[in-house]
Amino acid sequence: DDFKQEGLLDLAKYAKANWNPKLWGENNLARYKFENYVKEIFVDSDTKVALLSAAPFDDPSWDLLTNDQIVAARTSINKFAGSRRLLAHSVFTPKKQGWLDEVDRAIAALKPDSWKGYTIGDPLFPSKLESYWWLDAEKVVYPFYEKAVKAGITTVCIHKGLLPADYETTWPKVWEYATVRDLGKAAKDWAKINFIMYHGALRNFLEKPDAALAEFEQTGRIKWATDLAEIPAKQGVKNVYGEIGTAFATCAVASPRFAAAFIGTLVKGLGHDHVIWGTDSLWYGSPQWQIEAMRRLEIPEDMQKKHGFKPLGPPESPVKRAIFGGNTARLYGLKPKLAQRDLTSDKIAAMKAEYLAAGGQPTNARYGYIARSRA
Repeated sequence: DDFKQEGLLDLAKYAKANWNPKLWGENNLARYKFENYVKEIFVDSDTKVALLSAAPFDDPSWDLLTNDQIVAARTSINKFAGSRRLLAHSVFTPKKQGWLDEVDRAIAALKPDSWKGYTIGDPLFPSKLESYWWLDAEKVVYPFYEKAVKAGITTVCIHKGLLPADYETTWPKVWEYATVRDLGKAAKDWAKINFIMYHGALRNFLEKPDAALAEFEQTGRIKWATDLAEIPAKQGVKNVYGEIGTAFATCAVASPRFAAAFIGTLVKGLGHDHVIWGTDSLWYGSPQWQIEAMRRLEIPEDMQKKHGFKPLGPPESPVKRAIFGGNTARLYGLKPKLAQRDLTSDKIAAMKAEYLAAGGQPTNARYGYIARSRA
C-alpha cells in the first residue's frame, strides 16, 4: 500500500494505446492493490489458479512486493478461499549482498512454489549496480541450483527478452543478458531443474509487432524466441520451457498473425507440453481478453505449410488445454481433477457466481442494502 511509483501505470497506458484499445478502468495505483487483484484475476476472468511474482530494482522505491509479502498474500487468499488458488514466487538476486542467505531463509520459512530471477537485474531500467548475471555462471549461480534441488523446489522462472527496438544503444552493457545464450549449458548441467523462460524470450517490447512480423515472414525467425525454441534440439535437453506473459499480450489483438507465428514457433521447438500460459496481469487489466484471444487463435494454413507448424485447434483442443493449465499443473503438483472439484465449490467460486448472477456489476447483495424509496 505504500508503493508510490506512478510510472508503473505507463504499462497500462501503452497497452491500451497500442495493443488493445478496449482496455478500460481507472488508471491509478489502486488497480494493482490486493482487492482489485482478486477481482480482476479470479472474478473478472476464467483464471482458476494464479502465481504471484515480483522483481528486483536498483531503486528500492520501485520494489513491488517482498518475498514475505508474496507469501502473505498466498496465505491470505488460500485461507479465504479454502483451496489452493494462489502460488508464490520467491525472487532470488545473484550478486546482491546476502542473496544466498535469503535463498536459505526462503526455503526454510517461506516455502515458495517456485523461484523468479532476472538475469538483467532491474527489468525496467538498465542496471547501474551491474546486478546482471548469467544462468550458466558456475561460481555465481550453481550454488543456488544446488540448494533448489536439495529443497525440492526445482522450477526456476527467468525473465528474458522484452527490450525496446533501440536496445543496443539504450541497454549497451545489459541487453545480452536478456537473451538465452546462457540457457543451454545451465539446462544441460542441471537436468533436475525446470527452466521456464518468461515472455518466451521475445525481444520486442513497447513497440508494435509489425516489424517483427515482417522479419518473420522474410526469415522464419523471431528475435530470441526462435533461439529459445531451438535449445531442446540443439542441446538435447527436456527441461526448457517458454512462458508467454506480456509477449502474447503485445500481439494478441494488435497482430494475430504474429501471435500465431510466436506461439507456433514455441510449440514447434519446445513441444506443446513445454509452453506455459501467462498474462502478466494486472499490468494490462483483467487477463480475460488474452484468454479469449488464445481460445480463438489459429495458425493460418499458409504459415503451417511454410514453417511446419501444426494447428492449435479449437478452444478445448489438447494443445490449448496443455498451454492453459495442464503444463503448469504438472510442474506445480496440481491435480486437475481434484483442483477442479475444489475450485468450483470454494468461497471464491461462490463470490464469482454471485457477481455474475448480478450482471457482473456491484449490487446491493454484495455491497449492502439500500432501502427503496416510497415516493
